[in-house]
Amino acid sequence: MKIYVDADACPVKDAVVRVAERHNAKLYFVSNSWMKLPNSAVIERVVVPEGPDVADDWIAERAVIGDIVVTADIPLAARCVKAGAKVVAHDGKPFSEDSIGMTLAMRDLMTDLRETGGMQTHNAEYTPRDRSRFLDTMERLVQDIKHGR
Repeated sequence: MKIYVDADACPVKDAVVRVAERHNAKLYFVSNSWMKLPNSAVIERVVVPEGPDVADDWIAERAVIGDIVVTADIPLAARCVKAGAKVVAHDGKPFSEDSIGMTLAMRDLMTDLRETGGMQTHNAEYTPRDRSRFLDTMERLVQDIKHGR
């Protein structure tokens, strides 16, 4: 099992490290620039060249069945779900084959509304409840993989 983290603007880096260490899973933090990360034998830092979707492409080309991807990027989540990986957002929301189509459609609708001036959106504050939900979901996904589900 490998865990891939879309690391730019990821608020759960420390939580992912804890899960990876507990289960001795290889952990890849993928970003467009160097970032400070905890010292851990399970971590591999991957710095990709600047450019649109370069980090996403790196992750999507490697994530397979038995892996976990941590991202809030809906198109990346869709690509990884299609490849068979388990995918979770930073707030603990899992993406699945059943949910990703509607999630992509809602993302596109919200983009259209923002672009036409019909709606303004604001990023919600990341809360302790979000972190707890994320840790619970990560643990469930790890257990699902370990038990072949």
